[in-house]
Amino acid sequence: MRAILLDLDRTLIDIQSYTDYSAALADVTRELGEIPEMETPLTGWDRPTVRCMQILGVLAGDRRWEVASSLIERHELAALPRSRPMPGLRELNEALGTLPSAVVTLLGPAATRQVLDMHGVNTPVAVPRRADLRPKPAPDQLEESCRLLGVEPGDSLMVGDSTWDREAAAAAGIGFIGVTNHRGSEFPAGTATVDDLTDLVPRLR
Repeated sequence: MRAILLDLDRTLIDIQSYTDYSAALADVTRELGEIPEMETPLTGWDRPTVRCMQILGVLAGDRRWEVASSLIERHELAALPRSRPMPGLRELNEALGTLPSAVVTLLGPAATRQVLDMHGVNTPVAVPRRADLRPKPAPDQLEESCRLLGVEPGDSLMVGDSTWDREAAAAAGIGFIGVTNHRGSEFPAGTATVDDLTDLVPRLR
């Protein structure tokens, strides 16, 4: 392994629990009308969160994407003061050392940078949602991270807490470890998992 890719929300830091995605979905629907659903992996997220992320996937490459992303990000930014580090974040931060790493997240760009700075996460590269990249579970964000790090996907490892992370890694040809956060695992049988980031650290040495 030459590089590690890290999901952000509920893998490194919990923002989702404090983000009002119901209000975000209402804002997007009011502004853009009903957006079709798309097939996405089953996950433990609540329906408003899933719908917001689906909308961003449906609108990838559409001029309306920026409108939807901005409306959703207002609520993500409002949640940042209450965000909380996930167990083991400090230990992981120390263990990363000189290992090339990138954060790959469905959060908006401003929210991503602010929450990483707020919690002192030392990653040189962050690839938040972008209008020119299909979001996870598509592989585009992971492939862009590898390009920015100068590594091949096959030499990388993705760590995330959801099936969307796992499917994105599989589509990109990247190894994957799931973080269950001491909840029941939502990953298919045979998926490598750890309980939290503290358990991940020994695997990076």
